[in-house]
Amino acid sequence: MSDRPRPDRSAGRRPAAGPPIDPPPTGDRPLSRRPASGRPTVEHTAGEQPITGLPIFAAPPADPALPDGGPSTPPRPSVRDILAALPPSPSRAVQRPGPGTPPGSTPGTSTGLDPGVDWTLVRSFRQQAAARLSEQVDETTPEAGRRTAGREIIAQLLDEHVRQAVTTGATTVRVDQQAALAQAVFDALFGLGRLQPLIDDPAVENIEVYGAEPVVVIDGDGRITRRPPVVESEDELVDMLTFLASRGGSGERTFSTASPSLHLHLHGGHRLAASGWTTHQPVVVIRRHRLVDIGLDDLVSRGTLTTQAAAFLRSAVRSRRSIVVSGSMGAGKTTLTRALANEIDPEEKLGTIETEYELGLHHLRDRHRRVIAWEARPGSGERGPDGRAVGEITLDDLVYDALRMNLDRLIVGEVRGREVLPMFKAMQSGAGSLSTIHAHSARASIERLVTCAMEAGHRVSAEFAYRQIAQHVDLVVHVECVTAHDDDTVRRRRLVTEIIALEPGERGLPAITDVFRLGPDGRLRPESAPSWPAATTGSGT
Repeated sequence: MSDRPRPDRSAGRRPAAGPPIDPPPTGDRPLSRRPASGRPTVEHTAGEQPITGLPIFAAPPADPALPDGGPSTPPRPSVRDILAALPPSPSRAVQRPGPGTPPGSTPGTSTGLDPGVDWTLVRSFRQQAAARLSEQVDETTPEAGRRTAGREIIAQLLDEHVRQAVTTGATTVRVDQQAALAQAVFDALFGLGRLQPLIDDPAVENIEVYGAEPVVVIDGDGRITRRPPVVESEDELVDMLTFLASRGGSGERTFSTASPSLHLHLHGGHRLAASGWTTHQPVVVIRRHRLVDIGLDDLVSRGTLTTQAAAFLRSAVRSRRSIVVSGSMGAGKTTLTRALANEIDPEEKLGTIETEYELGLHHLRDRHRRVIAWEARPGSGERGPDGRAVGEITLDDLVYDALRMNLDRLIVGEVRGREVLPMFKAMQSGAGSLSTIHAHSARASIERLVTCAMEAGHRVSAEFAYRQIAQHVDLVVHVECVTAHDDDTVRRRRLVTEIIALEPGERGLPAITDVFRLGPDGRLRPESAPSWPAATTGSGT
């Protein structure tokens, strides 16, 4: 892409040849049965095999706040009456490759490009549904209410379309296609459109979209496959991202030539990052967080930690040591941080501050009963005299608010730049904070923290940054993702490779103690105990 006005490339253009696409899955996308209420009449031809109930016309089982709908008795059957009376179909699921499946193929997996769905009609329905929805709800309407209204609107649109086609003699949507069409519209309105089936696949970890090329899918075990494109053109992808930004939770996110980067927290706790105009084509990366309700013992069972290291970290968390988790992108920093936080007493009052919601501790009510979760806002529009966008709320602003909330602990999420200053403030205000940073080793994370601090400008010196690290960071835990290739098998494993302790040293620099490091056998082994009270170090070192 360039900064010049983009021509309309959506009409009649097919994407350029790209990497080979994995064989498309077989079978229709399964849908679960739902009850429905009455709408105007629609008749079907004799001998036509009807479909099961549309899941979008009633609430998902996981969301009890949405109604199930109810029976009605119109003089003639409606679309939803017919749908409700049909036998149930299999639940919406994804089949994974079994033994003997050729590498790169995924039988039974929904690709998001159902051949029975008219995607031009889906886009039209989404636009109409979004317009009607905006008239019925506002920003105060809870998500459950928005989805209830959306289901009703989609039912109306489908009824109107079928009735008009019957009246005019035009080609209509067959009954066996209506379920897929309605689900596609719902996914486009409330989910990620043709990407939604991949989001719903529990084995998928990362999804990469490069314009209108085949989609790259990376499973949790490291296996890479390619699926058919989810858009017909780059313009369609930009349109999808613009729509997603407009309905963001804070209502303040935009995706445009003036704001060419987009970062969103998605429903389900996943994270979306997108770039356009500053990249050669629109690019989207979605990271699915598969492990949310997880503790240190769970990481031991998965081979990420040893029993000794888990016992040490558990003791460090409970004795209110401040910990920074370091690692490369995708190494498992957020999962490890979440596991550390889940060792905190459930009755402690926590605050989490993030650029985008990612930790999700406020959703784990059994583990954390008193949580306040803050999310920064990038703002939009022109910048004021102070250089800040209108409506922008920074991590620094949120820390200021959090310090008035009588918290027991304040956790700052990922540090990528000057966010390190709010992290220092959180650690100064009370012990036991947690944070993450990108670095290739535990020691390298110290230099990375200093570099991030100095991004704040001349008011922060290297000496100040080193002093803050030495005084307020107690531990750095480094996690890596190791990939092993064995013939056609790819095995990926995340493991903690080192734990270091920090304390003030000479000239204000942090003194480093190797607490755990990898031994010759590749296992994490205790080295030296930090100079802490015995209550903290007597748990395995």
